[in-house]
Amino acid sequence: MSAPRRALPPTGAVSRRATAPRRARALGWACAAVVVLVACSGGGVPAAIPASAAAASPVATDAPPAQPALPLAGRTVVLDPGHNGGNGAARGEVTRQVPDGRGGTKACNTTGTSTDAGYTEHAFAWDLAQRVQARLTAAGARVVLTRPSDDGVGPCVDERGRAGQAAGADLMVSLHADGSAAGNSGFHVAYSNPPLNPAQSGPAVVLAGDLRDALVAGGFRVSDYIGENGLSPRPDLGGLNFATVPAALVECANMRNAAEAAVLASADGRERYAAAIAAGIQRFLAA
Repeated sequence: MSAPRRALPPTGAVSRRATAPRRARALGWACAAVVVLVACSGGGVPAAIPASAAAASPVATDAPPAQPALPLAGRTVVLDPGHNGGNGAARGEVTRQVPDGRGGTKACNTTGTSTDAGYTEHAFAWDLAQRVQARLTAAGARVVLTRPSDDGVGPCVDERGRAGQAAGADLMVSLHADGSAAGNSGFHVAYSNPPLNPAQSGPAVVLAGDLRDALVAGGFRVSDYIGENGLSPRPDLGGLNFATVPAALVECANMRNAAEAAVLASADGRERYAAAIAAGIQRFLAA
């Protein structure tokens, strides 16, 4: 049982009674101020302050608050910017046959397409990959690109397809733009089908759907000429067939459609695509 509580004095009495002790304590702290000589007693002889008195002064020890963990910390993403700037001058290399992942062969790579004004797919894909990389890195992810620049050759589709597992990645996204008839428009997201491994049979389809949903939310229209509802299952893409991590390929728009070409060629348009694709990747990794 606790001791009986004493009745509190009136507010004014508390205030008055506390005044003298507070003054005494204040005077004590003043005497411990960090100066060499001080006269604390009226008319007294100044005396040196012992080092122990200065050490007794209160010191702030509060540590800064811990920063919250970044949402993609510990995650690895492979981005595969389609084609390469040197492919056009290396026809022998890019046309040599490599495995397609389904028992056949296909060309190592291609030059890609371009807008009617000459803005190339490889340049678009490279710029877009760097924008997506910047967003994912800011969220804490480790991002690996399948090519280091836009002036090289390749790599071949089979090497690109294995890049996800080689990097120990959580997923891989290949970035492209299409070259179709001028009247066709919209984006589509491809995934390997029929599936060749467990990653392709389920997680890759989920990744494709998350990318599709994020692009729609970003204001982009689904394709009106290929796939269904923005998704396109494909058996012929070596860059997806070899993947044993969830992998998808985004054809952002039709470069031969004048309205879409204008968006692809603008920095603002590419930033919009990057924001949507990064959001789709983050949505998949958060599940």
